[in-house]
Amino acid sequence: MSESTTLPGDVEVRRQLRERLGKDGLKIAQPDEPPLFTRRPESPMVPMHWKWADLQAYLEELGRVLSLEPGGDRRTLRLANPGLDYGTTPTFWASIQYINPGEVATAHRHTPDAFRFIMHGNGCSTTVEGENYWMNEGDLVLTPNWMFHDHVHHGDEPMIWLDVLNVSVMKKLHNIHFDPLPTDTQEISAYPEKSYRSFGSGTMRPVGKVDRPFGNPLLAYPKAQTDAAMELAKGLEPDPVDDVILEYQDPTTGGSALPSMSMKSQILRPGFQGKAHRHTGTKVYYVTEGSGTTIVNGRRFDWGKGDFMSIPPWATHRHVNDSTRDARLFRVDDSPLFRYLNTYHEEILEDASEAEVLR
Repeated sequence: MSESTTLPGDVEVRRQLRERLGKDGLKIAQPDEPPLFTRRPESPMVPMHWKWADLQAYLEELGRVLSLEPGGDRRTLRLANPGLDYGTTPTFWASIQYINPGEVATAHRHTPDAFRFIMHGNGCSTTVEGENYWMNEGDLVLTPNWMFHDHVHHGDEPMIWLDVLNVSVMKKLHNIHFDPLPTDTQEISAYPEKSYRSFGSGTMRPVGKVDRPFGNPLLAYPKAQTDAAMELAKGLEPDPVDDVILEYQDPTTGGSALPSMSMKSQILRPGFQGKAHRHTGTKVYYVTEGSGTTIVNGRRFDWGKGDFMSIPPWATHRHVNDSTRDARLFRVDDSPLFRYLNTYHEEILEDASEAEVLR
């Protein structure tokens, strides 16, 4: 509650009670506390724009000066938000991993959900709970919680990919723990691409009971299939705020690929002028091709290939593509958490003055 809801005569009484109640692990609302309930969602998170030219220089430096030791930390560059004590958003942390040829990111598992979106390079393989997949530019690979995973780089050039883990929300739940495998890599199963061979067509599935010990049985989403689906979606009515957009799905439920995060592919075609909107939850964009502009709470971000952006909760924002070619973006958001709790809300703002659009 805010101070304005506290009766004047209660102010001193509440202050006197504070110390006595605190000794017994008790509290009552105090007039100097920030309001708990606000008319709109409020967050200290601020909108951010990270440019690829800056990120690339830092990543190359990390590749030279940091080693990738067995059992040690991954070589990652975290996208931190200055308004938050921890994480890229209040629910997840996005970081960029850099792995040199011949290196092994050793096997472990952890309670947060994670995924990799390959930004640059080819030639690395990942093994997730015995299933083995090549990771190539534009591919999405899942690492659901508590599944052992390791990465081995067989190529001859460094590889870079986006790592996102719902570590921020798991930290709030006091449920972060980690388990290394005694060996650097895990044994590959007799059917190393089982999930993809079973569900990767996108239109067919195995007959009979589906074994889903970790939820979504599909672990890999190749770029070629994503691109084909997006081309088909271009023939649909444009989304007023996102133009062409599709979600990576769990083929057994039709829901998001991970229960805690939604990953989406998006195309903004030349001349697109998106409507301003806002919603609960947060999201991060990675620009895979092209250029454009996003206006967030009146701030203009002109972005290009390789850039990242983060959007705070309930921030008014819109996308524009004034170029002559498609702009393509990869997006991760935390909407599944809000939808599960039945607290996801979104508004499209028709009033240009309220929308804080380009002038």
